Amino acid sequence: MANDLLKGKKGIIFGALDERSIAWKVAERAHEEGAQFVLTNAPIALRMGKIKELGEKCGAEIIPADATNNEDLTQLFEKSMEILGGKVDFVLHSIGMSPNVRKKKHYTDPNYDFYHKTMDISAMSLHRVLSTAMKADAINEWGSVVALTYIAAQRVFPDYNDMADAKALLESITRSFGYHYGVAKKVRINTISQSPTPTTAGSGVKGFGDFLAYAEAMSPLGNADGGACADYVLSLFSDLTRYVTMQNLFHDGGFSFTGVSQKTMEMVGLGQDEG
Repeated sequence: MANDLLKGKKGIIFGALDERSIAWKVAERAHEEGAQFVLTNAPIALRMGKIKELGEKCGAEIIPADATNNEDLTQLFEKSMEILGGKVDFVLHSIGMSPNVRKKKHYTDPNYDFYHKTMDISAMSLHRVLSTAMKADAINEWGSVVALTYIAAQRVFPDYNDMADAKALLESITRSFGYHYGVAKKVRINTISQSPTPTTAGSGVKGFGDFLAYAEAMSPLGNADGGACADYVLSLFSDLTRYVTMQNLFHDGGFSFTGVSQKTMEMVGLGQDEG
């Protein structure tokens, strides 16, 4: 049910590819809640995905932009403000890709050119987005920036590879830039650490299906799906969370604070007392 939670707000949504994308679901919900926004993704992703369909559904213009290219980002913010008629109130950073994962390179023996690309695309891009927005004074006071992350930034998930390092950097940028942007313009910056979600990117991780089942068994509330994540993102875009910033917020059904569950013990043949 829509409640006009974002009525009058304007934004930019990075990373929608297809219906499985969390960014896609955020766009649908933001539209339902009264927001106006532009959609953006890398030119190659625009050719591969179905973003035009989403743009038509939400009445949103699409601006190609490589988030690792400062000139592209400058043009993105300039054109977005022109289209939307002023500064934006929210930005979603839903960007992540690892060539080492795609090429099945082991974490201990990566291609370091690939490693650099992972960092640039998946983490440094957030710094570029924030720096560009600040220089252009493109985000209104009390605006909100949300980036999507994963618990592998804090704990070891072997097959998450160098994406874990990228997410750790992403969260650090959130804290550091969150301080500076907060002092300068009252802009808040947070990350959401989502349950494993069967997006196009997530499904490419080795053993993803098995891990999805494991996380479901570990989480007291079960895995949070992409639609529920979109609702959480919208709460951070709204005025209801004006004093929340520099946080990594877990949205994972309790997975992050569960040491072990009865279900997981039963999965490995434990959990039954002998007698």
